[in-house]
Amino acid sequence: MVRILIGSILGGLAQFFVGFIFWGTPLARLAFASLGPAESTAVQLALAQNLTKSGTGTYAIPLTGTREGDILFAKGPVATVHFNVEGFPLADSGSLLAGLIFSIVTALLIGIALYGVASRVTALADRMRLVVLFAAASVLYFTLAQPVFNHFGWGYFVYLAISEFIGFAVAGLVIARWFLPRPAAMTVH
Repeated sequence: MVRILIGSILGGLAQFFVGFIFWGTPLARLAFASLGPAESTAVQLALAQNLTKSGTGTYAIPLTGTREGDILFAKGPVATVHFNVEGFPLADSGSLLAGLIFSIVTALLIGIALYGVASRVTALADRMRLVVLFAAASVLYFTLAQPVFNHFGWGYFVYLAISEFIGFAVAGLVIARWFLPRPAAMTVH
């Protein structure tokens, strides 16, 4: 099990590095639609004037559940806004550390799952197939379902799904390749 812990740290670091490539470099701009400086400033001002009373959170605009809100929603435009009242530094070391911890914990869960089937799934190719299929299933359901149900954001969510798939798969492949027990070293219960 110590090998799984070591593999989880290395797999988490690999996953974190993949995330950095996708989200910490200019590649991240591929995920977002953009506004010009004047439009961006106007939208930021509208957010500051209207959402600061409610505070940090995620807002569905317009609010549904009333006749008027439902009609406005059907007519459009609509938005889902992730809003932070106070802002934060562009390169926030606190969120980077938390992201690294999340990556290691995610890799640990992958490692525990792989360890649980290691005695039955002994071929490296089969272990890797499991990792890739679970990565694909996870991003398909949890990430790519978002633009299906919310009718927007395909560019962002496809980019997010690709980054998540590669990160998840790399973490799992590191563990599957170098940190699971070898078939000869396993005892069958």
